[in-house]
Amino acid sequence: MVKKVAIIGAGISGLASIRSCLEEGLEPTCFEKGEDIGGLWKFSDHAEEGRASIYRSVFTNSSKEMTCFPDFPFPDDFPNFMHNSKLQEYITAFAKEKNLLRYIQLKTLVSSVSKRPDFSVTGQWDVTTEKDGKKESAVFDAVMICSGHHVYPNLPKESFPGLQLFKGKCLHSWDYKEPGIFKGKRVLVIGLGNSGCDIASELSHTAEQVIVSSRSGSWVMSRVWHGGYPWDMMFITRFETFLKNNLPTVISDWWYVKQMNARFKHENYGLMPLNGTLRKEPVFNDELPARILCGTVTVKPNVKEFTETSAIFEDGTVFEAIDCVIFATGYSYAYPFLDDSIIKSRDNEVTLFKGIFPPPLEKPTMAVIGLVQSLGAVIPTTDLQSRWAVQVIKGTCTLPSVKDMMNDIDEKMGKKLK
Repeated sequence: MVKKVAIIGAGISGLASIRSCLEEGLEPTCFEKGEDIGGLWKFSDHAEEGRASIYRSVFTNSSKEMTCFPDFPFPDDFPNFMHNSKLQEYITAFAKEKNLLRYIQLKTLVSSVSKRPDFSVTGQWDVTTEKDGKKESAVFDAVMICSGHHVYPNLPKESFPGLQLFKGKCLHSWDYKEPGIFKGKRVLVIGLGNSGCDIASELSHTAEQVIVSSRSGSWVMSRVWHGGYPWDMMFITRFETFLKNNLPTVISDWWYVKQMNARFKHENYGLMPLNGTLRKEPVFNDELPARILCGTVTVKPNVKEFTETSAIFEDGTVFEAIDCVIFATGYSYAYPFLDDSIIKSRDNEVTLFKGIFPPPLEKPTMAVIGLVQSLGAVIPTTDLQSRWAVQVIKGTCTLPSVKDMMNDIDEKMGKKLK
């Protein structure tokens, strides 16, 4: 019997999973809540509940040569770093070329995924879907979760005393689409990740004043690296990795900080990460240092408290008459269709072997694809993840014991905490 696999989400991870299933002779059915494929990269001019959302001006942070599926290069006339519309064009072309569209059910919400009564023997799942108000249930031999991690905005309101008194507008970067409505406004952006830097830089051209508040700073890299080449071609290499893994920590850390400060000294801009040697995921923004130099963006430390109209920072300075606060504070993980104990099996934290498999399952028939935060491009990463996951589901690859998998997770968590 051919194994049937349910794939949740038709973004990059979902398409990679469909293709891997077909290559291994499995039968995929992909359920996509939206009206089109593309996931995060399918731009919509309004944010939809339960879906990833991007702003109109988003460009890729990795270059096209390093970003493509290994057997499907980008067209020669595409730029090195692509606007979201170009990446969506590529994703659609890939799906058509590999004949994946026939396996996708659009406008279909997965409302529940649960183990069958005989799961310990068969490893099968009951998957319930909703389309046009009608519910349907089907049995699948495996489930691949490809719903991404830019879906549920993290709004840490409890971390900001007095925010309930604030009378201006509050929104998350998930809701942000374009700068027009902020013309002449005084805007506070909280968070110094990719979205926070992008939004602050973009707003600085139209808003009256933009302040970015950061708790811990960030390394800000340019897409243009040595000799004018894309950063990832020069930075993500076997040689760089060899140095990082084999040099003594002191030298490796010194070299890393030197590279991060090659374009400008972060300390002078108020951007220096609290612990500079930690390999905190860098932010990519070519414009931010210039906007800070020109005074159109100001960097401040964490907000100590809010009043009705202003924010008081930890250095004692105050930003008065704020019109809007944009929280670029990331996302939280949630799988509303799944029992929490399966993926959050310990202390409410996501416990997955190699970021893919939930260890406690009696049968390895569930995989999460695309949840990793890789330094480089996401497409080749999810492509490799899905190939391995499908071989495990098929039975041609076996996972280590639960004990060994949990030890591997603990070791990685230990390194992260350290």
